[in-house]
Amino acid sequence: MTETTPAVLFVCVHNAGRSQMAAGYLRHLAGDQIEVRSAGSMPADQINPTAVAAMLEEGIDITAEQPKVLTTEAVQDSDVVITMGCGDACPYFPGKRYEDWVLEDPAGQGIDAVRPIRDEIKARIEDLISSLIGDRS
Repeated sequence: MTETTPAVLFVCVHNAGRSQMAAGYLRHLAGDQIEVRSAGSMPADQINPTAVAAMLEEGIDITAEQPKVLTTEAVQDSDVVITMGCGDACPYFPGKRYEDWVLEDPAGQGIDAVRPIRDEIKARIEDLISSLIGDRS
């Protein structure tokens, strides 16, 4: 990674659904142009299998990912912090770009309910990529 590579951190409570889908899309669509991290304030034991299935439909395999605990260092090392319902658990540092994405939680939902969440995440990721790196691909 170079000094000019932006780093994005996706944070949700369990780091098992929304943040993992967002990280999967960003890795897939931006390649090595953006450094991708994800974490949770109270990580689950495993990634939501329905989120995994929804992403596999898009040709993106997130089965190897594991929910990770949110650390202060992860926030400090990121240029953009995108929260998805982690509330007050997200540390705040001046100078960072923060976005709060209000998305339905896929936990406990079937694939038909998770697909629209996945599709909304994809649209937001495409906008994020444009705002960070534009068309320098």
